[in-house]
Formats: sequence, C-alpha cells, structure tokens
Amino acid sequence: MKTVNSLSGGKTSSYIAANYKADYNVFSLVRTSDKKCLFLDAKIRQQISDRLGTEFIGTLEEDEIIYTMLDLEQYIGQKIEWVTGKTFDEIIVRKDKKYLPNVTQRFCTTEMKLKPIFNWWQKKINKPIKMNIGYRANEGSRAKTMLSKTNKNGLSTFKTIVGKRKTQNKWADIEWQKPMFPLIKDNIYKDTIEQYWKDKPVRFAYMNNCVGCFHRTPVLLKHLSDKHPNKYQWFIDAEQDTGYNVRTFKNGMSYEQIKNSFKQTSLFDDDFNECDSGYCGV
Repeated sequence: MKTVNSLSGGKTSSYIAANYKADYNVFSLVRTSDKKCLFLDAKIRQQISDRLGTEFIGTLEEDEIIYTMLDLEQYIGQKIEWVTGKTFDEIIVRKDKKYLPNVTQRFCTTEMKLKPIFNWWQKKINKPIKMNIGYRANEGSRAKTMLSKTNKNGLSTFKTIVGKRKTQNKWADIEWQKPMFPLIKDNIYKDTIEQYWKDKPVRFAYMNNCVGCFHRTPVLLKHLSDKHPNKYQWFIDAEQDTGYNVRTFKNGMSYEQIKNSFKQTSLFDDDFNECDSGYCGV
C-alpha cells in the first residue's frame, strides 16, 4: 500500500513531509479567477500554472503559501505533487444558481481540497493508500471523528461519478485511503513542530486556509480584512451578489459588518492563534 503525505502548507503537515518519508507528497491549491487577487510575481505565477496544468491567477489563501510549498520541496529534496480543482468562483455556481458554503455546507473543502487529491489519486495510483494526516498529539478527537467515517475496511470513501444511467449520472462511494496519524502515534505536539522550523529555510504564511474562512472568529476575520483587503473583499462581494441562495458565510453577520467592526481595537498578529482560525478538516 503506497503512502501519501497530505500537505496543507502549514508547519504541521510540512513537519510530516520533512520527517516521515512517503511515496508521494500532495498539495491542493485553492485558486480564484479574480484579478484583484493576482499573485504578483509573474515568473512564479507561470511556474505554478505549468505545475497545475491550468491557469493560476491567484489564491484566496495567503500568497506566502506558494513560497512555502516551493521552499519545502527544496528542503525535503522530494517532489511535491501540486493539484487543483475548479476555482472558488466556479464552485459557488451550481445549475445557474449560486450558493455560498458555510459551517453546515462545507462543500468548499470537498471541491477544492479533497476532490482534486482524489482525482490525482485515481489517475496516478487507483489503489487504496495510507494517507498521513497532520493531526498532532492533542488532536485525538479529530482523528477519532475521521476514523468514525471510514468503512468496514477502515478506509475513507469518496462519492464520485462512475458512469451514466440514461440521462442521469451513476454515483458510487470509492474507497481510497486509510487515514494515518503519525504525530499522534509519536506523541508530537505543537511546541516540537515550532522549534523544528525555527532555523529552517522554509517560509510560512501567517495562517493557513482561505483568508475569509467561515470557521474563523469575527475578530480574526476583521484582522485579516486589514492584512489582505483584496482577498477579503472577494468574500464581501460574494455575499452581496443578490443571486446567491445563501447570502452570508457566517450566520447572523455579514463580512462587511465584520470588516467595519472593532474600530476601537488595535489588532496584532500575536493576538491570535490557531484556536481562532478554524481549519478545513483535511
């Protein structure tokens, strides 16, 4: 059974890539077609387009994540497989209607993280694999939740189209990966990971995941709206498009309201940690 390291661009999954050799390392990039979020380095932008096999304009994650993955590949001396799916702009349009993901309908993670990795696996391997997941020793509950969703063979499945029935698609649950948690097994906590990266030539973003991730607290979102105004504006514009069935990413509060909140509060990077940030769940 082949082993794959699932990389997010953060310090934890990068630690796995550096310390747990696998047959493959794979990273799924969230893209946007919004030119206001253009990745400014044209040479690197073209390099990433070539790697992905599709145009890379920009990402709704922090731009630093691009350098993280390029640095990490050089540091570990092993190829990283870059994959991507539809842009965020595309996945929120379904059958001529528009939908925004939220905490109860997290299809953004499925479409832009899981599905591209699954499609890569299907073309490249197409046999069950061991997938190393970046959960640390204190995140046993997350691991248990993921394991509870596996089938009787201990494998995660992915629902995908496998054929046609007249005018309808034929769907099936394909078993594809066995979740593995090496950091939990080896009792690795955040402090060990932070210490490991202190003197290493790998640049990391302030935080992983999309700038406007709805798992994040309003105060952190406000802070990120100041740090990354163009990327944050994408989320405001999405909410203000009257064609959307779900009008806000977070219940009871728009992203414009969040941006205009906390006017009297001075916010700094060190005021936040990953408990504020939320996560994609991959």
